[in-house]
Amino acid sequence: MAARPASVASRRADPSARGRLPVPTFALYGEPVDAPGQDLLHIEEVQSRSRLHHWEIAGHVHQGLVQVVWLLRGAATVALDETRLRVDGPAAVVVPPGVVHGFRFAPETDGLVLTLSPRFLLEGETQASGPAFQALFSRPGVVTVDEAGAATRLDALLRALAAEFAQPGAADTPVVAWLARAAVWRLAELQARRQSARAAEDAAGRAWRDPALYARFVLLVESHFLEHWTLERYASRLGLSTSRLNRLVRAETGQPAMAVVHARLTREACRRLAYIAAPAASLAADLGFEDPSYFCRFFKRRTGLTPQRWRQQHREAAR
Repeated sequence: MAARPASVASRRADPSARGRLPVPTFALYGEPVDAPGQDLLHIEEVQSRSRLHHWEIAGHVHQGLVQVVWLLRGAATVALDETRLRVDGPAAVVVPPGVVHGFRFAPETDGLVLTLSPRFLLEGETQASGPAFQALFSRPGVVTVDEAGAATRLDALLRALAAEFAQPGAADTPVVAWLARAAVWRLAELQARRQSARAAEDAAGRAWRDPALYARFVLLVESHFLEHWTLERYASRLGLSTSRLNRLVRAETGQPAMAVVHARLTREACRRLAYIAAPAASLAADLGFEDPSYFCRFFKRRTGLTPQRWRQQHREAAR
């Protein structure tokens, strides 16, 4: 078992790509690849490498290696192929082989980076662990660890692995591989539980689906959104409690009922700003807002722009 990386000439992914720079291929970030398919198991603190690069790890790829970037505390902006997202700890970023990934860490982020060949995960009880590891690394993503005590247990496993890895002769013992497998298994277990809970929520949501009743709600919204009906009034008209109305709408849209009302009101505001040459304060009154400043706050919360700025951008785009 080789637990430490070797250094030889680096390679580049997709060297024939036109019109863009090739993506660097590393064993570890900034370190060249020894040979395709090399066995490697390595763990280090997030800070040990990212601090040297001003907390930014540019996009790169690991061929034949999987990676788990564990954030106990802190945050990072993460690029996974074409996806960009913000990750706040405690969470783990899972990177399968061949995925282009990069990070911009918040300074002093506390965590660990585990890089290893998939072979290390399939030693031992592969019949039990193989499917779990395969599911974990089937696609890039983030596993948020918000279960009570789960982050502490996972962090303890990874810290024990890092301590064992730092010992002289660690490559000659099976302990490092055992601990790596245990840590990744724990993460795979957490992901499986989250997926199971999500599936149960989806099933519960489907049980609340009633397309005909939802259509009645949409018609009511269309008729009365300018009157700023309360959620209780919509629910009463449909013969429902507010909680049941929310479950009904969430099952159809994934959003609470008032989000649908506010979306319709925002669309109408955008339409009038685009096609009616009247001051925003006048449009606010037409839309049922007694206070123009409240309308501005409502509109900016929904669109990210003030009414005046939205109208200006719309006009510029139409030219």
